Amino acid sequence: MISADRKFLAYLDEMNIITILLPLSYHNGLSSAFYLTTDALKIPLEILKSLEIEHNHKYICRFEGDFSFGKQYWIVDQHGEKTDLQIGAVIRTNSFDERFYYDGQDLGVTFHTNQTRFKLWAPTATGVKLKYRPAAGQYSEIIKMRREDCGIWSASTTQDVEAYRYSFLVQVNHEWHEVIDPYAKAVTANGEQGVIVKLEKTSRPRPDLPPIEHPVDAIIYETHIRDFSIHPNSGVRNKGLYLGAGEWNTKGKDGEPTGLSYLKELGITHIEFLPFHDFAGVDELHPTKDYNWGYNPLHFNAPEGSYATDPENPYSRIIELKELIDQIHRIGLRVMMDVVYNHVYIREKSSFEKVVPGYYFRHNEVGLPSNGTGVGNDIASERKMVRKYIVDSVRYWMEEYHIDGFRFDLMGILDVETMTEVKKTCESIKEGTLIIGEGWNLNTPLPLDQKATIGNQAKMPDIAQFNDKFRDSIKGSTFNLFDKGFALGNDHHLDAAIEVITGSIGLTKRGTRLFNEPYQSVNYVECHDNHTLWDKLQACFPDVDEETRMKYHRLATGIVLLSQGIPFLHSGQEFFRTKFGEGNSYRSTDLVNQLDWDRKSQFKENVEYIKGLIQIRKTFSCFRMRTSKEIHSHIHLLSFPAPVVGFLFKKNHKEVIIIINPSTIKQIIHLPDGEWSVLVNQKNAGISSKAVLQEGENTMDPISLNVLLKK
Repeated sequence: MISADRKFLAYLDEMNIITILLPLSYHNGLSSAFYLTTDALKIPLEILKSLEIEHNHKYICRFEGDFSFGKQYWIVDQHGEKTDLQIGAVIRTNSFDERFYYDGQDLGVTFHTNQTRFKLWAPTATGVKLKYRPAAGQYSEIIKMRREDCGIWSASTTQDVEAYRYSFLVQVNHEWHEVIDPYAKAVTANGEQGVIVKLEKTSRPRPDLPPIEHPVDAIIYETHIRDFSIHPNSGVRNKGLYLGAGEWNTKGKDGEPTGLSYLKELGITHIEFLPFHDFAGVDELHPTKDYNWGYNPLHFNAPEGSYATDPENPYSRIIELKELIDQIHRIGLRVMMDVVYNHVYIREKSSFEKVVPGYYFRHNEVGLPSNGTGVGNDIASERKMVRKYIVDSVRYWMEEYHIDGFRFDLMGILDVETMTEVKKTCESIKEGTLIIGEGWNLNTPLPLDQKATIGNQAKMPDIAQFNDKFRDSIKGSTFNLFDKGFALGNDHHLDAAIEVITGSIGLTKRGTRLFNEPYQSVNYVECHDNHTLWDKLQACFPDVDEETRMKYHRLATGIVLLSQGIPFLHSGQEFFRTKFGEGNSYRSTDLVNQLDWDRKSQFKENVEYIKGLIQIRKTFSCFRMRTSKEIHSHIHLLSFPAPVVGFLFKKNHKEVIIIINPSTIKQIIHLPDGEWSVLVNQKNAGISSKAVLQEGENTMDPISLNVLLKK
């Protein structure tokens, strides 16, 4: 039945509550009685309330007895007319969640002895059919699926259906929709159809990597699979592809390492790739025509096809992504996956909305989809089967692709319980799985105390969060291009800088505690979002020479690497990455987004400096304190004239001093007793001594980071 055929409307809004809307043009919107009917029964409704709204008369009614989901019900009015009872807001009730929660691990396609099974969770559907055909076939076979407990529909076949294209036909509210399996693990080009694949043909052994003992031992390097190798001088053969990102022994035009070989030398521990689940925005059959970061999720469990050598072959993207991950593991590094479980690309066209309309997304007080994400929809992670989907998906990526960690985009849209379950599941598969997320407090209809935000960090103690206070205190506001932070010479941020450098755990009396423990803080001044630090510096200091801007950049990046917490670098940050002033390059050209490997050669001295800082962080545990108690016990603020900041680390019979001078003039400071080897100064960084300073009066260069080790 289409809406034009309905003389009035009726919705099941709670397990025993029905809302009926009679147009004023229909019997003046009046009816003294309503009945709930099927072919076998007729139940009178109790009218609890009636009121006039807009062009309708609204009736709130109640009925006795159980409602049988999966059957078609009708509402008959006083005048003998009837309309189908549509599934309404009942799907957003706790009662619905409890009744239809399914804890099985066999949704989607599973293989059993001599048969292939299909399962779909569609509790509000009155009919579901399976549609499948061979890869080269023109005609599809359609079979009815059987309804089971918990709203599950199932079907099986003894045919060999490997590489078959498949979908579900789902009837809800008298309308049929063709739907791609939400649990699809393989898809055709541009995600237009699900594909049945035998993943055991692509399986690889789980790598045996040396453990990362603690989250603060991680150094995260964020990049985009296409950006990483698409530059003409990347030295990569398969540019812009999974295979290209995994190539080894590549060299730039200077004969020096690029790609993975370069990252291994740089010293980072984790490569975090922007989304590589299947996304919209790039035509996979013509991948060089468009560009996209990947935050338009289509199919959460299938790899993106534009990075594959053959997007039309469903196995190609799976095998090649696994090869990339394997290659990264072979050189001792780890892979983090940027996941976008907070929204879908287009809600109305998503499998979620077609299978169980209204369930997977949050709605506001007037029943409209909420938009805390800013892209038109918010995933309702607090609902049991949505939470299960997210956890199942994370488990799948870990078990099948051997992912080592996850970055949760707009994590603040999700709820605390879901993120806690995610972390628990990850740890059950592999201890030490790194989970980080954007814990921003966004305008979504979820109680504040349930949001997975920085404000609720104590409820998610083992999940790290991007520290926007660190970012804005050190470099200046991300949203005001011309605002300068502490590292750019603004001493108004001095107190805040002291706090964020020491883990944001409230070291000083004047400080504000943002986190309970340092490993909850992801410290950064640049990521794929917004302007690069280099572009911000060009805007903030248009009249200074390039060398001065390089000093500011070096100082800000150095603070990231030597602060308490988890350091996070944007790819190319170490060689002054520029996007030519573009502040939101999510679909800009390769020219804007590519990692320019020529700059790595051009700014080789800075690359060596950053490499030296990474070496220092790894060598000296005082830069990787694991608890707030340790920080309070072993870090001492030195009394230097503002805006100079100094910290003395006393740990494991070693004494280390870090001194930051963000001003444009030399500053005189007094060192504690002893001789001090210079490991880091304005120009050099590394574990070998550059000079020796004596106790007492010394001069610190302008715009400099200094690390001293007591002899």
